[in-house]
Amino acid sequence: MPTEILDGVYDITCTEVDGAPGRIRAYLTDGGTLVDTGLPDSTTALLDGIDATGIDLERVVITHMHPDHTGGIDAVLGSYDADLYLPVGADPEETPPVDHFYGDGDTVGPFEAVHVPGHVGHQHALIATDDDYAILADAVSGADQRGLAGGFHLPPEKFTQDLGQAERSLEKLRAYEFDAGLVFHGSSVLSEASATLDRYVLPAE
Repeated sequence: MPTEILDGVYDITCTEVDGAPGRIRAYLTDGGTLVDTGLPDSTTALLDGIDATGIDLERVVITHMHPDHTGGIDAVLGSYDADLYLPVGADPEETPPVDHFYGDGDTVGPFEAVHVPGHVGHQHALIATDDDYAILADAVSGADQRGLAGGFHLPPEKFTQDLGQAERSLEKLRAYEFDAGLVFHGSSVLSEASATLDRYVLPAE
């Protein structure tokens, strides 16, 4: 069921699917933007979670085309009259018709898109323009996904196309200030997230 993780932002943790890399979740804003759609096996829980919020869905925004982020697209768009947004460079072959493609610096609902390649080349994070949070796609995971206490960590190499590029992309995120950094795997950082990211990226003096 959904948890209002921030004011007006719901974490819909669908299920802990066997064999999947950590929790399967999506994020929904009270303005009607759903970010990512989980796995096909988590679709029922995703739809139940959306319904439980009572929010009218206006758009579905996909951060990148990995199956744990796109598996519920058909079910969601079959249930709601919402527009589909994919990042530039994504292959829409496996999705319903795409209403909009977005790229670096574009406004997508309540967010500014930031291109953060590495995990996959077309991946984008989403920075809330009027609030103090960011949805970080799989640019980082919660450190507890790797058995570490708190903070952020790069996603596992086996799920990442170019780990060096993924690390370099974190510099782009450091140009933004956000108090909360929401992730899809592991635990989100809900306060001082920009400072937490800085400590992860910058070498200790």
